Amino acid sequence: MTNLTPKKIVKELDKYIIGQTEAKKSVAIALRNRWRRQQTDSPMKEEIMPNNIILIGSTGVGKTEISRRLATLSGAPFVKVEASKFTEVGYVGRDVESMIRDLIEVVIKQIKSEKESEVKGKAFEITQEKILDLLFPLDEKNPDQETAIRNERTRDKMRKKLYKGDFEDKFITIKAKQSPLPMMQVMGPLGMDDLTNNIQDMISGLVPKKSKSQKIKVRDARDVLIQQEAEKLIDMDEVIKDGLSRAENDGIIFIDEIDKIAGGSNGSGPDVSREGVQRDILPIIEGSTVSTKYGQVHTHHMLFIAAGAFHVSKPSDLIPELQGRFPIRQEMSNLTKNDFIKILTKPKNALIKQYQALMNSEGIKLSFDNGSINEISKIAYEINEKMENIGARRLHTVMSTLLEDLMFEAPTLKNKKINITKSFVKKTLDGIIGDEDLRRYIL
Repeated sequence: MTNLTPKKIVKELDKYIIGQTEAKKSVAIALRNRWRRQQTDSPMKEEIMPNNIILIGSTGVGKTEISRRLATLSGAPFVKVEASKFTEVGYVGRDVESMIRDLIEVVIKQIKSEKESEVKGKAFEITQEKILDLLFPLDEKNPDQETAIRNERTRDKMRKKLYKGDFEDKFITIKAKQSPLPMMQVMGPLGMDDLTNNIQDMISGLVPKKSKSQKIKVRDARDVLIQQEAEKLIDMDEVIKDGLSRAENDGIIFIDEIDKIAGGSNGSGPDVSREGVQRDILPIIEGSTVSTKYGQVHTHHMLFIAAGAFHVSKPSDLIPELQGRFPIRQEMSNLTKNDFIKILTKPKNALIKQYQALMNSEGIKLSFDNGSINEISKIAYEINEKMENIGARRLHTVMSTLLEDLMFEAPTLKNKKINITKSFVKKTLDGIIGDEDLRRYIL
């Protein structure tokens, strides 16, 4: 994080997201401020609150992608939730505190994976010795000195052969842990997600995990045994301790569709439910303590990024207390035809590059000339103007329709070079664009 300056963060985000410079700057500053806080001495360290942000803009302009890439860039634990899910409690909805529990699950998995990487070398060595024992078991339990020396000499020779890969296709019998069959869903009272999870964990803990003997090749057994040994070498208490700390100080929670819970209260109907959800979310963003199966988690220094289109409502329709917890508001601009051209070609994961990679797997070299890229961008932009504006996602619908026949016939077109031209784009899509009913269903 030391070298991850706001300028570098924006530069990295530019590799994947076109435009939206102001939004990128805001999230870059918010991320850097977390590092700055860590360098501050107590008690001031505890007083510095995160710069929570609301991103305002139509779907498909990059709100979620900015947040996700930001988390990946910093290695921070990241969770995306939809605010509208919390309005459905009593049907299929969830308790608002579940977002914190989801974050903890993510960070525990993240740290466990890191710890496994650290002990993989040691686990590999232990596994190799286990494989030797299974391949060449010793008959004598208490051999004399001469036999022991001879056995060790033989084992050294076998070890060298094992490391050279001479025994990869030999079969050995190993015991792999088998999880018990999935149990039926334990239903708890509303708002008691964590209690429900604890009951499930407790019940599954009562059912012993069975070990199943499998006769498999050494090359396949090695991965299973390494995983088992790595788990034994990991200190789960340390994982949980690090996980709670990382979630509290580095966690990022992205609350999508926050505009769906905005709306004035007229005393009845869905507006009451929406305002209730806002008031439930408020203490979590404000800073509270949430109970999880791993322990108490404090949310005071987590970064919350909210997003919404705000077509029907506006940020000022949120309750004042919640508005105050999102001091930074960033309006994101709608994408233009030129933005679409850049989206198709510039990012590391550009859509054209994705389709070229897919076709390359079939031995087809796919290319697009400038005229075709311009035409695709123009069509996507015009459809967004005439119909619902779904931003960059419109490019996916246009591209999939354009290349549908080619993708279907690809296996029979081995080792061919195919160039997509402007005339091909017009010929393929003109009929659909001209027919309004067809356009609505297909594009």
